[in-house]
Amino acid sequence: MRMRWRSRRAAALLTALVMIFAFGIVAGSGAGAADRRGERGHGEKMLRTPSPALKLKDWAKQQISADKQRRRNPRAIKPIPGLKITSKAAGPTARAASPTARAASPTARAADATSALILYDTAGPYGFLGELYGMATANLAGRFGEVTAKPVSQYSAGQVEQHTATIYIGSTYYGGAIPDAIPDAFYSDVATTAKPIIWINDNIWTLANKIGTANFTAKYGWDPTNSYFDPIGDITRVDYKTQPLTRTVPDGGDNGVLRPYVTNPSLVTPLAIANDISTTPATTFPWALRSSNLTYLGEIPYSYVNETDRIIAWHDLLFDALAPSTPTRHRAILRLEDISPNSDPNQLMNIARYLAGQRIPYAFQVIPVYTDPNGEYNDGVPETVTLAQRPLVVNALKYMLANGGRIVAHGYTHQYKDVANPYNGVSGDDFEFFRAHVNADGYVIFDGPAPEDSETWVDGRLAAGKAEYGPVGLPVPTIWTTPHYAASALDYGVIKQHYAARLERSLFFSGQLSGGPIDGQRYIGQFFPYPVRDINGATVLPENLGNYEPESQNNHPARFPADIIRAARYNLAVRDGFASTFYHPYYPVAPLREIVRGIRNLGYTFVDPATLIP
Repeated sequence: MRMRWRSRRAAALLTALVMIFAFGIVAGSGAGAADRRGERGHGEKMLRTPSPALKLKDWAKQQISADKQRRRNPRAIKPIPGLKITSKAAGPTARAASPTARAASPTARAADATSALILYDTAGPYGFLGELYGMATANLAGRFGEVTAKPVSQYSAGQVEQHTATIYIGSTYYGGAIPDAIPDAFYSDVATTAKPIIWINDNIWTLANKIGTANFTAKYGWDPTNSYFDPIGDITRVDYKTQPLTRTVPDGGDNGVLRPYVTNPSLVTPLAIANDISTTPATTFPWALRSSNLTYLGEIPYSYVNETDRIIAWHDLLFDALAPSTPTRHRAILRLEDISPNSDPNQLMNIARYLAGQRIPYAFQVIPVYTDPNGEYNDGVPETVTLAQRPLVVNALKYMLANGGRIVAHGYTHQYKDVANPYNGVSGDDFEFFRAHVNADGYVIFDGPAPEDSETWVDGRLAAGKAEYGPVGLPVPTIWTTPHYAASALDYGVIKQHYAARLERSLFFSGQLSGGPIDGQRYIGQFFPYPVRDINGATVLPENLGNYEPESQNNHPARFPADIIRAARYNLAVRDGFASTFYHPYYPVAPLREIVRGIRNLGYTFVDPATLIP
């Protein structure tokens, strides 16, 4: 049996693909910088550069332009008559929910169960962003209990009282040519409820005007009508708890962070601090604050994020509103990546013996059929290898199962037909359920779902993959990881019918939340810091640290154990968060040993991912 090093191309599809806008919004059809480029094997990561089709820089420019106009010529907004604003409101009252029990029933709940109301914008030329942000927020809130998500324009009076907490994501800057789509009933209910309210980004100044600026400042201690996104500055860090979280936005893409004008510091609690290094010394101001029952974030936290990003603060702040009594607990997940019948059994055993000696539970992903249809790595001779043809590999997998390992399905062949998708058609290198190509600049462009994408096609591939395990004495996996973290909305629905959970980062598509037509070219990629029940009712287990890759590839820097450990350290800010990483077993044991030791020394406990499934 000949063993060879696999192409370095595919690892970049995960190693170099750190999260981008809104957990990684991209668009396909040649529109963007999905930025998945080559390395050996692959590293299942999310996309780095947002697609031009999303016009994120245009959206940012529009927000800053509208904000400058508001400063120069503020609109006269008549307060809502008859409002009685109390000066104080009760704080969060939600009980802590266990990480498994709270997700057990996404549709039915007891009267006192935790629930979140997610409201988002849909108006204006960038209204589609609101649904994507709404999905990302609803997925995170799925960690805590039931979620209701809808456009803010559909809000009805009294709905905030029906939920544990309400979150509004302001992605459309109302004013000028875009009439305010927020009903007065929502402004009124926000001002009068005692329930926790989280307001993100735009239109907080309209709330102040609607209830009366004097009333707002008396209750909340700051004045949004004199708070602005301009100057944008150069905000590169957000301090939360003890962690200096990163904030990296490309030139021309920064929409700013609202700088709150605090009038009564005794009423305002800064929760996270923005650091603007464009001044000397750096200017600091609240990135997030709380006053009374209102929590405000000065920007939408999903733009241009990575594993050490300020989104970590947002991941933790949700506990304050939805489960404030949750005890601190830090768990870790390790998975071994891209094991196929063509893997080297000696390499597998080296890693497995180390993990067994450390008594670490872990997941290991299996591609049940390896195929090289064009002989890319076999001297031009097509080759297909099944588990049944590699008894030594199967024996290594059985050793893993008997010594802390949990088998995870990783596609059927992890490639598509005999075509480059985007590289060479070889298992592990290429996408299986999504089409992609490499453009002239070396970037991988997402082209959308496969032409034959259908329930029948996907179900057939999943069933064929499952059929490979039993004949060689392996259990059929109950957990799935999508090849290269890319599949269509339809595919995820079929996967849910076959598997109890996904261990991965995932895509969510425009139209899924609204119930409208699914737009296969417009979607948001998301990673999670804890297990969630997503908008489709599927359990998704976290992968939020990325992976080890010792060599730079295609202008992407190498990623060493210290980088993974740093991300794990920053994620300690999430009170019941995870450190979840993956490792390719063709690498030596030493770097994995360093990663495991570093994560353990931070206080994390490694767990079997199957124990996290409701």
